[in-house]
Amino acid sequence: MLSLPNLLTLSRIVAVPLLVWFLWWPTWAAGFGIAFALYCLMGVTDYFDGYLARAQGTVSKLGVFLDPIADKIMVAAVILMLVGTRHDDVAVITGVHIIAALVILLREIAVSGLREFLAGLQVSLPVSRLAKWKTTLQLVAFGALILAGALPAQLWIKAVGLGCLWGAAALTLITGWDYLRVGIRHMD
Repeated sequence: MLSLPNLLTLSRIVAVPLLVWFLWWPTWAAGFGIAFALYCLMGVTDYFDGYLARAQGTVSKLGVFLDPIADKIMVAAVILMLVGTRHDDVAVITGVHIIAALVILLREIAVSGLREFLAGLQVSLPVSRLAKWKTTLQLVAFGALILAGALPAQLWIKAVGLGCLWGAAALTLITGWDYLRVGIRHMD
């Protein structure tokens, strides 16, 4: 149970409160810089936990259970902090951009519920290639928006973050619909 891949997954969950703490103060650029480094480290561990589990043949039920939870906790925490953090010169998600963040958050909840429902029917819902692209855009978007808080004078970083956020939201709608179509086939 306490294999290296599972420890990496657990480390992501444990790191979320620390990430939130560094994002708490919108005018603390150094805090956003540290949060960016921590966020990148969390992204690297997300890649390596799955890679190592498959390479070492140590894929476990605990890892399969915890990995998507760790991802969703991190995404939800970052969205809440970037929407809830309000200051003019800090890269936060405001105005119409909240819609893109909300689409991503709601899809995370809906797909989790769908996966839980289908698991009760012993139906697997594999991650699609397009969903992996969605995740990549999402990671880049949130990373750029956190980095923009550390470097508020670099407006292009925020623009990249918001562009990727909308791209991720569009892919979120497409992949969410794809998953829902699969799920509907198994509903009475």
